[in-house]
Amino acid sequence: MYEIKCLNKISEVGTSRFDENYHCSESVENPDAVLVRSASMHDMELPKSLLAIARAGAGVNNIPLDKCSEQGIVVFNTPGANANAVKELVLAGLLLSSRKIVPAIEWAKTLKGKGDEVGKLVEKGKGAFVGPEIGGKTLGVVGLGAIGILVANAARSLGMEVYGYDPYLSVDAAWGLSRSIRHARTLDEIYASCDYITVHVPLTPDTKGMINKESIAKMKDGVRLLNFARGDLAVSSDVISALESGKAAAYVTDFPSDDMLGVDGVIAIPHLGASTPESEDNCARMAAGELMEYLQNGNIKNSVNMPAVSMPRDCSSCSIRICILHRNIPNTISRLSGALAESGINIENMQSKSKKDYAYTILDVTGDVKETTAEHIQTFPEIIRVRILR
Repeated sequence: MYEIKCLNKISEVGTSRFDENYHCSESVENPDAVLVRSASMHDMELPKSLLAIARAGAGVNNIPLDKCSEQGIVVFNTPGANANAVKELVLAGLLLSSRKIVPAIEWAKTLKGKGDEVGKLVEKGKGAFVGPEIGGKTLGVVGLGAIGILVANAARSLGMEVYGYDPYLSVDAAWGLSRSIRHARTLDEIYASCDYITVHVPLTPDTKGMINKESIAKMKDGVRLLNFARGDLAVSSDVISALESGKAAAYVTDFPSDDMLGVDGVIAIPHLGASTPESEDNCARMAAGELMEYLQNGNIKNSVNMPAVSMPRDCSSCSIRICILHRNIPNTISRLSGALAESGINIENMQSKSKKDYAYTILDVTGDVKETTAEHIQTFPEIIRVRILR
């Protein structure tokens, strides 16, 4: 039986997928896998039994990826499961940034107690909250993953001209993108052309602080910026300076920081992007499925630290599956093949892929596979973890 530890409350839509071969609980002490949403794992001791972690969401900044990779722990996320929820909030952000809805509502509250004068005061004061329509304006979408594509297509259907930029656009993603979306070849083209800019890229050393004084200087005067990806994509002080000078008209973020709160022009939303019951169900369902497929069959899909490797498993055959996480070092496969051949084990099918410093190999084999075989392979210095699935 596989032991699954839940570090947060996970939707029953996901946990109900586990059958009698799984025990899922918050009290598990030596888990084979962990299901997590927002709980920080950086200070946690990762037990030797831990094979995988599934984050019910897209971001994995609460998980120590380097430590997991070194210990042979596969980390999954659930890309696309919350895409519609985030898309809807981004569309709300477009309207909030244009029509000055938030300050208008706050001002309207101040009229409480004015009695019959409220109607006249509303008509007199509403001119302070005039804002443009989004129809006919130009939106730049930076990052055309699951969320970016939905935002781009939806904005186009609302009558906006849309530019999309993503140097790593996949073929599958391209199929989902409306033909009417203009393909920007550079970020500078987005900056120079767009009235609104929304970023949907992961936080990496290359993207951290990409919204800064240099990039803002290239943007149109009065640009409206939306950040529903990660707070550190923007340099707060540079955004505040742009708002104070009028270079930027608004900044909408789903990641409030202390220096941003209370600043005119900043609309700070308390990380509501994926906070819908539908999104939580989708994320939990996908995360549970990823863990089951890896634990039972050794297949990896949607891992952030290990390569995607999947191979159909013919349960009607007598083959045994050997799953090996190892460092991406030349001649590793030949060494593995030689070790198995010496033990009289024949490789019937194989898949192997690498991702930066790490690689993963699945071998379907026939022959007398003993535990000592795995122990022998484990002695190779490049081998991180060996599993035998019978």
